[in-house]
Amino acid sequence: MHTSLADTLKTQANAHRYFTMDFTARTGLGWHQPTPASASAGHAVSVVIPARNTAYALPTVLDALGAQQHAAEVEVILVDDASTDATFDIARRHPAVTTEVRLTERRGSAAARNAGARLAQAPTVLFVDADMVLPSHVIADVAARAADDTVLTGFRHNVPYQAAPCGGLRLPDGPPLLAADHRVTWTPPVDKPLPYSGITLAEELDGRPLDATDDFQALGYGRFYYDWDLPRMAVTALLAVPRDQLAYVGGFDEEFGALGWGMEDTHLGAALIAAGCLVIPLRQAVGFHLDPPDAAAQWQSKLATWPATLARYRHLLSLPAPAGQGRAFATAADKHLTDSEVISR
Repeated sequence: MHTSLADTLKTQANAHRYFTMDFTARTGLGWHQPTPASASAGHAVSVVIPARNTAYALPTVLDALGAQQHAAEVEVILVDDASTDATFDIARRHPAVTTEVRLTERRGSAAARNAGARLAQAPTVLFVDADMVLPSHVIADVAARAADDTVLTGFRHNVPYQAAPCGGLRLPDGPPLLAADHRVTWTPPVDKPLPYSGITLAEELDGRPLDATDDFQALGYGRFYYDWDLPRMAVTALLAVPRDQLAYVGGFDEEFGALGWGMEDTHLGAALIAAGCLVIPLRQAVGFHLDPPDAAAQWQSKLATWPATLARYRHLLSLPAPAGQGRAFATAADKHLTDSEVISR
């Protein structure tokens, strides 16, 4: 009888304080402190950006990547999932991008991320959404702290679409706010089943998932904070993972992309946790997450597919934890890349 992924998660701790304290002792930097460029010297990061019809945001996103202050070896791989707008042309012209891939047909963000991760040369893969604008220290934050058994997660501050008078997008004054992320400040509905756990709250809750779980440590061993568990904290809007561990668990399950939106990053988080990775937040790594012009319509479309992707995730939880999938991962990713246009600089 096999041990399921769900059961394996119940055996995995997330006690990462020893790791963050060791970092501070070695470097003199606080774990949540923005990182000087010099502290990232000697490290390497591959940034992978899946993109689908994101021309409205991409110039702003890539400009922010080009303005990163670090001393690490960094490559930026953008994988265009058969966009019908100017996404690929923008990436091809922008100096921040080192490799552009254009998939010949739409295959979903999971496949796009897998293809990009397959091309990655660095031991750390930093997944960044094509609508995430990062402060200048984030690459250094990740590069200086990454390890072969850690998943480092940043946060997002959603920003409504607003075009600037002179072109581009208008961003809020000041830095992105950590509290804007639902994993930090969360107000769930009352008398309505929560979408993930299915529990119903009888009274209002001023939810503080990040603080209440001691930076996710209390979510070890498969535990919950109401509707949140540890895999749900792995959000690929801004997420750094060890490349070898990613391949070992088979990368992202691409069936999620065929079904719709959501849960592919949760499943990857579960697989990496089962493989022994810690999930550690970087409170200083917060980006502006830019809404598209038709945000309301897109959101409704995404939510309509949530039941199917959640059902897929529940099914995968009942199966053994993925392991030893490196060859299968490479084969599947190479298949995507064979028919694609790949431009490396």
